Amino acid sequence: MKNNIIRLAECNDIENIVDVINIAYRTNQGWTHEFNIVAGDRISSKQLKTELQKENFKLFVLEVDGQILGCIGLTEDADSIEIGSFAILPMHQNSGYGRQLLNFAESFAKQKQYIVRLNMSVLNVRKELLAYYARHGYHDTHKTEPYPLDANVGQPLINLHLVLLSKQI
Repeated sequence: MKNNIIRLAECNDIENIVDVINIAYRTNQGWTHEFNIVAGDRISSKQLKTELQKENFKLFVLEVDGQILGCIGLTEDADSIEIGSFAILPMHQNSGYGRQLLNFAESFAKQKQYIVRLNMSVLNVRKELLAYYARHGYHDTHKTEPYPLDANVGQPLINLHLVLLSKQI
């Protein structure tokens, strides 16, 4: 993991970030994909531009030798941060980059004195992701939400819902 930096996303990164997210989520590569679970793009350039304009949202990219390999989005609420848009290019998964971004998000949250927890939503059928986050201290809140059909993040191919995870910091 030489020559890598984590920095705020910039407007000229949008197309690369959209590619990273859609490749990570919607192709049949890597261990974090949703290829047989959800059809269609995970995000569009227009959606990402809208997200980046929100005051309470920050998107960080992990860049190695000038190439964006991953990203993580952090949305601040009153006392928590929601993790989303978390993706690593499949050919760079299992290299520690995801853990590096997750550690960064946790450190970022700890710097905010009013933040007491990190939250995230994971598809109920993604048992390997649920186990990964459990190993990193995120617990199942036993709260669920329906799949966000109206958010234009792809159409489920099977019956899905979101499991809400949380980690106190």
